Amino acid sequence: MRKLILSMFMSLDGYIEGPDGFVQPAWSDEVAREWSGWAGENGGHLLYGRVNFEFNRGFWTSDEARDLPEREFMNSLSKSVASRTLTGDLGWNGRAVADVAAEVARLKAEDGKAILSFGGAALAHSLIAQDLADEYRVMVGPVLLGGGKRLFPEGVHRDLRLVESRRLDVGSLILRYERA
Repeated sequence: MRKLILSMFMSLDGYIEGPDGFVQPAWSDEVAREWSGWAGENGGHLLYGRVNFEFNRGFWTSDEARDLPEREFMNSLSKSVASRTLTGDLGWNGRAVADVAAEVARLKAEDGKAILSFGGAALAHSLIAQDLADEYRVMVGPVLLGGGKRLFPEGVHRDLRLVESRRLDVGSLILRYERA
């Protein structure tokens, strides 16, 4: 049985989306290797929110990503895309799903490595509210946004256990939590 790993960039003041959109992490070769490793270890399936899927599809299929070593791998993975407006095959090995809980249950029942979600706030909140995430991987960046959307919706309580914490070269922290 697979597990679902929710992976997010987050500001030091707890926001995964700022007033102007996603958190832009301090980037370095080490950060790129870390993020690619998260995708690589899942080995077969990504779960995206619609906006994040469209952004990543545009990037990984572009000339800008042509020489990146992760390109072939990212383009080969199967992807589920949580969407209330899109349907069917979305290209880039993506398939729209309206019922996220049913899709996660189906994917978890399969054999294989973990399902990795590079959410967006709406998808992350849905996964958390339905208690579908088995692990949280958060890259906390050295930035304060002062507002936006937080990782955990108001009123959510989860007992978690820290399984890893470490510092990256740009001052970001990697925090991994599993269910307690």
